[in-house]
Amino acid sequence: MRVLSGIQPSGDLHIGNYFGAIRQHVALQEKYEETLYFCADYHSMTSLRDGPERRRATRALALGYLACGIDPERSILYRQSDVPETCELAWILGTVAPLGLLERAHAYKDKVAQGISMDFGLFAYPVLQAADILQFNPDLVPVGEDQRQHIEMTRDMAGSFNHAYGEVFKRPEAFILEDVAVVPGIDGRKMSKSYGNAIPLFGSEAETKKAVMAIVTDSTPVEAPKDTGTPLFQLWRLFAKEEEREELFARARHGGLGYGEVKKDLLARLLASLGPIRERHSALGMRSGFVEDVLAEGARRARALAAPVLAAAREAAGLGRG
Repeated sequence: MRVLSGIQPSGDLHIGNYFGAIRQHVALQEKYEETLYFCADYHSMTSLRDGPERRRATRALALGYLACGIDPERSILYRQSDVPETCELAWILGTVAPLGLLERAHAYKDKVAQGISMDFGLFAYPVLQAADILQFNPDLVPVGEDQRQHIEMTRDMAGSFNHAYGEVFKRPEAFILEDVAVVPGIDGRKMSKSYGNAIPLFGSEAETKKAVMAIVTDSTPVEAPKDTGTPLFQLWRLFAKEEEREELFARARHGGLGYGEVKKDLLARLLASLGPIRERHSALGMRSGFVEDVLAEGARRARALAAPVLAAAREAAGLGRG
């Protein structure tokens, strides 16, 4: 069983990245015999216009993956732009991707509604994503519910190509991750580096404390009942066991629990939970050339899998000498 997923290197990793994707990717590595994970630097070009920063963020993402438990002996970890087969396949798929299909993409419609200036990269994002997937003919693509449409679009493009030229691509199945946490930022919006509301995954203790203590709360007095659906309590629950959640939430609803007490407990739990991966992150970061060596070997292994799929697509479409 082959599993494929990736993350866009849009900035320093935060705990939303960990609970929303990386933690699940590490678990899938233990469950399936073949897993591929990539740092989607091509995709980041639709939003990031700083070349050196993209390169830095991509390496940082790869280091984060490794620190969190991705084992390069068991999984293929690679940089998207190190696999040129991806872009050639994206063009091939683009020739069978209906305009209406791309216009129906939720991400495209959301950006149009927001008045964001569109470019080809944003519009054709689903085609590149389909190439990311189909070049490896994976069985499962783990995604959150909000990404289900992209997998359906990938299946449509695979079907269109197969209908035109013969059976080349396996139509992958979306593997909807049920335990994906929607992590709120310290201001209540979804956690995102672009919002400046993130708790860093690999920050120092001082940086972590500053972020936790800045979590927005209201002016409800200590003795009054508290709403446990607020960002502070939802962040706290990520680091607590079920019985601990029930106990603390009962105290909050009854009254007598102050926000300051919850923040201090959250900080202690967060530091204890993330301590081991932060230590690995520091140790691996000291190994000169380690991340690039892992990415180079990952690209070699990824290309070995992608090359025959692209060759079959070229042959079926009558490209090259034949």
